[in-house]
Amino acid sequence: MPPAPRPPEPNRICGTAPVRALFLRRPEEVIRLFYTEPMRRMAGPLCAHLARTRRPYREVAPAELARIAGTPHHGGICAIAQIRYAERLAGPILPPDLPMAPLLPVLDGIGNPHNLGAIARSAAFFGCRALLLSEDERQADLSDAAFRTAEGGLEFLRVLRARDLPALLRGMRGRFLVTAAVAAGGMPPEALPRDRPVALVLGNEEQGPSAPVLEACEARVTLAGGGMVESLNVSAAAAVLFHALGAAPPRQPPSRPPRR
Repeated sequence: MPPAPRPPEPNRICGTAPVRALFLRRPEEVIRLFYTEPMRRMAGPLCAHLARTRRPYREVAPAELARIAGTPHHGGICAIAQIRYAERLAGPILPPDLPMAPLLPVLDGIGNPHNLGAIARSAAFFGCRALLLSEDERQADLSDAAFRTAEGGLEFLRVLRARDLPALLRGMRGRFLVTAAVAAGGMPPEALPRDRPVALVLGNEEQGPSAPVLEACEARVTLAGGGMVESLNVSAAAAVLFHALGAAPPRQPPSRPPRR
């Protein structure tokens, strides 16, 4: 008999901001915590919470933390957490309880997890409440690298994955202005009508959104540049567009994670 498939590895959430956001939003999903001596003060309240709930934590040397985290870019602290997946939609409709905001970012074929994380960071900063991913085989999913790059932003977003993104986008018309970001040929952001929230499709950096996805969009938007280079990195373009389309950062800072 073939060996049974190995269960997926838990997420390794590294860095001060991602770990704090994890404890704030999903403290029950933390399995254990590791940190280096310089992070002892920051980790103290988190360790107290884990002690109350009888979960392990340990101070370790930087080299051991790099081994545990799977990267030297751990920021001195790493939480092992239950694996988080994007929610797969059962059909071509959004959940009725989806939190609303002026902007819903939609990613189609963006394969670099660092770009996904950077977009999520900007989305959370500008007050978005959700992030929609396509089922394109190139599309990155939630991962350790995405959580690290998002600097806690992914913990504040409901992440969905569409089985049939073109059908979903067509069904969103009326409730959203479904708009594709394209390198050339679109209208400037300020020309878009603002009578409803915007679903902003950001496509693969080399090819842009797929043809079926473009056909499902009502409008196209393009950032005007100085002509020296053709376009921005997709995560940089996303941040500019989020600001230009009127998304605003939340007025209140997030609450603190569990303390003593």
